[in-house]
Amino acid sequence: MAEPAKRCATYADLEAVSPLLVAELIGGDLVTHRLPAPINAAAATALSSMLTGPYQKAEPASGRWIFMNKPEVHLGADVIVPDLAGWRRERLPTLPETAFMEIPPDWVCEVLSPATERFDRGPKRRIYANAGVSHLWLLDPRIRLLEVFVLEAGEWKLAATAEGSEAVSAPPFDAISFSLGLLWPFDQPEGA
Repeated sequence: MAEPAKRCATYADLEAVSPLLVAELIGGDLVTHRLPAPINAAAATALSSMLTGPYQKAEPASGRWIFMNKPEVHLGADVIVPDLAGWRRERLPTLPETAFMEIPPDWVCEVLSPATERFDRGPKRRIYANAGVSHLWLLDPRIRLLEVFVLEAGEWKLAATAEGSEAVSAPPFDAISFSLGLLWPFDQPEGA
């Protein structure tokens, strides 16, 4: 006996999810997880503030960007919610009137957690590559590690890593440098 055809999740399924959860459509599946833990939210907020000053508020000649925390991004049939995303201003001259973005970001940062790491490192990475997102940062606040990937010929290439409090100067934001330690609001606990 043949297996019944798999029903692909729809946008209506996504809209029915509790607002206390982050919901995404990945490969036809509805994927949900809790809102970010405080350690993830603090790291994402700190990174966003590091980049907003020099890049979103920059003079036009130095390359302006638009950054968003947890935007809903429609990439084909997939609906993704990256932790942070950035668009070069020349690719995003105005914001859409919709509640979501349809232009793929130029840069994405996923802040890894036990609930999201499998998706962030697996299907979401592939979706970003297929959509032409040129830069992907994976930030793990649990082990204080940043991995920087650049899309080359449709494949992710590891361009840089930083851990602890090392200096970060990484594409596409390598015109600035900051201490990765600024993303961790508290010292590491004793014995960790």
